[in-house]
Amino acid sequence: MAGALKTAPPLAGLPIDLTLASLALLLPAIALLAVSRHWRLDPAIAPPLAAAGLFWAWLVVAGAWSPSSTVLAAKLPEVILAGPLMLATGMMVGAEPAARRALSATTIAIGALLAAIVAWGVVGGWALAALLEAEAQRLQYQLAGLAMATAAALAAVKLVEAPSWTGRAAWAALILALAAAALLPGGRTALVALLLGVALAPALRLPRRAALTWAAAVAAAGLAGLLWLVLHPGHAEGLRTLERLTGDAAGFDARRGLWAAALDWAGEAAPFGLGTGGFTIAAGHGERRGLYPHNHALEALAEGGLPGLLLWLGTFGGAALAMLRLAPTLAPARLARMAAMVLPVAMTIMVSTDLGNRMAWFALGLALSLGLSARPLEAAHA
Repeated sequence: MAGALKTAPPLAGLPIDLTLASLALLLPAIALLAVSRHWRLDPAIAPPLAAAGLFWAWLVVAGAWSPSSTVLAAKLPEVILAGPLMLATGMMVGAEPAARRALSATTIAIGALLAAIVAWGVVGGWALAALLEAEAQRLQYQLAGLAMATAAALAAVKLVEAPSWTGRAAWAALILALAAAALLPGGRTALVALLLGVALAPALRLPRRAALTWAAAVAAAGLAGLLWLVLHPGHAEGLRTLERLTGDAAGFDARRGLWAAALDWAGEAAPFGLGTGGFTIAAGHGERRGLYPHNHALEALAEGGLPGLLLWLGTFGGAALAMLRLAPTLAPARLARMAAMVLPVAMTIMVSTDLGNRMAWFALGLALSLGLSARPLEAAHA
């Protein structure tokens, strides 16, 4: 969320780094949360946690034969230092009720703010190209789209929980505004994540028949809206996300080339992989970290070999299985909110970002938080 804000005009011109400021506020708050609660782990999350620890250790070992120096030096600390911190943070924030409510409310507020910034930019409030370099623009539309998708999914959960029609109308208006804003920056994955999040997350909060009706209604409305825009290109002019979704195949072709290269080099370097951070050099891109495989599973396979892929599957696939196992025992409201925040990131890591991305590890922590419970120390000792 800090990344989405600090790359959005006019906040891009701030003299402080919002990510570092967030970290400075986060660390003491998380430390206080850690020592002021009694934590209980469900055995269901033990296998993915163990796999995560082994995965981090294996990436350190795999760095020994990596041909990279620059990418390795930048990526490995993010994986083995920031990764565990973000995972633990996600687990604690997702498990503690007050922290979970604060995270949900903050996410919705930031999503709404970003939608307003995007809308103001459309009417000429500022020229994005004049404020941001090309790489920063690309990063901004990805992060802003992801933040708005998460906010929309959470707003949809609030909509189905609202006791009055007035409240439901207000939440529906916010969802529509976020969806409209997501059509503008150019993030295709974010738009798909928004539609899926709005359709699926609230369904976890409803009885089975109502859940199916809700998901079908959202899918029908979303497809109808996109079809109308495609059939009326005059109204779709300037909707960069829709333009890239329907007519820009360059991004997909580039990803497909990276995926094919990752598979090829995984076979060449089997069974132990190219070494952590070694893909870009092997693929002929030098130390350009941005040309990673754009799929975490393929990255784990290409750079960590078969052990890397198996440990990645044990970590992230194991977390998904743990969520399914724990779901029947959880309060629907908690399950729906975690799904709303995890789904957009889960989709993103399959088409973008590398293993050093902090969002992936925080989202993994949120998923595993479903197997963690927190009680105040006074209550635990009573």
